[in-house]
Amino acid sequence: MRFETLFFDLDDTLYSSTSGIWEAIGDRMVQYMVTKLEIPEATAPVERERLFHTHGTTMRGLVAEYHIEQVDFLEYVHDISIEQFLSPNFALRNMLESYPQRKVIFTNADTGHAIRVLESLGIKDLFEKIIDIRSITPWCKPQPEAFAKALEIAGIKNPKNCVMIDDALRNLVTAHDMGLFTIHVGEQEVIQPVDAAILSIEELPKVLSQIN
Repeated sequence: MRFETLFFDLDDTLYSSTSGIWEAIGDRMVQYMVTKLEIPEATAPVERERLFHTHGTTMRGLVAEYHIEQVDFLEYVHDISIEQFLSPNFALRNMLESYPQRKVIFTNADTGHAIRVLESLGIKDLFEKIIDIRSITPWCKPQPEAFAKALEIAGIKNPKNCVMIDDALRNLVTAHDMGLFTIHVGEQEVIQPVDAAILSIEELPKVLSQIN
């Protein structure tokens, strides 16, 4: 087989972007900024967007500019009931089980949140490893250093033997530049330089069947 390892992003990739999870986490981020940092409620959403685009993630921006504690932030923003948004996805499980390649989660979230998502979907046991935001500190996707660290953690010697499946174009651009085959989730048309596009994770076989 050409590809030996499948890297999966977590949020809005393994489940639909319409689930409401990201919106709930985003609300918690704004609440954190208001309650913990006393940023005015009227300006906190705009400040959150600025930090995200400037630093790659809101958390990295808050660490750099507001000197927050990462653990405190991650625990606060991920304190949501995942079960309200997700349930076991047996079709997804069957699809993932059909591929013998190593499966690794590579996310800018933390491991605790990743585990809750994977357990709610009923697929946690299918993934060999979770590479989270703490694993790649001080970097984050889409930084090349974050990808280099993730490849090191996963023991990858040749990135060309790997696939990166993600909903964020900026992450996929970096992955492509580093030699991974890239699949954009949530898009109908391919956006250069990404290699392939699917509307949902359930369509993954349409691409993998053509490249393996």
